[in-house]
Amino acid sequence: MTFAKSIEKKPVVQVKEETIADNQGRQIGIMGGTFNPVHLAHLVVAEQVLTKLHLDEIWFIPTNIPPLKDKPTVAAQDRANMLELATQDNLHFHVKLFELFRGGVSYTVDTLTYLHAKAPQNHYYLIMGSDQVNNLAEWKEPLKLAQLATLVGIRRPGYEQKAQLPIIWVDVPQIDLSSSSIRQTIAMGGSIRYLVPESVRDYIHRKGLYYD
Repeated sequence: MTFAKSIEKKPVVQVKEETIADNQGRQIGIMGGTFNPVHLAHLVVAEQVLTKLHLDEIWFIPTNIPPLKDKPTVAAQDRANMLELATQDNLHFHVKLFELFRGGVSYTVDTLTYLHAKAPQNHYYLIMGSDQVNNLAEWKEPLKLAQLATLVGIRRPGYEQKAQLPIIWVDVPQIDLSSSSIRQTIAMGGSIRYLVPESVRDYIHRKGLYYD
């Protein structure tokens, strides 16, 4: 049985608290988002930040209900499964389901507060696109966010860098991709080959996601 098929037959394993404790004293990048679906630009950004900032790991943390966007159009289980498929071949990438199991609206400051309580020796780097950096004032407790994590900004074409808090800017190869454009392409019957990992593309087609 392939990995893709096996995760369809059982729920993604809940992250245990001791998993966090085992990683104490590490430099960890945090990538949050709906990942609806995860695509190659997400992975490129994660790898570039990992290597350029010399981090130990990147944690992909899918949101349950995003506070500033519409609710995801597919089940949380499917989004988590696609993330597992997309990251399984990189030993530095890990999927953490803190926000899915917490439920409700997912606030990044709540997640970072939880992580600091469980593993205070880790250092966290919150990875954001230019659009998120520019809208940081709309986030819950942005000043506390800057205290809990080093803010990392990814430059995106067409977005002016207007950071109002200390931030590290990282340049990455520009890939003009978004989850919304991929969903639209699928709904219109277009090809998403080379836009998402092949395992994710296969999962989307077999599950019939985003066709409506």
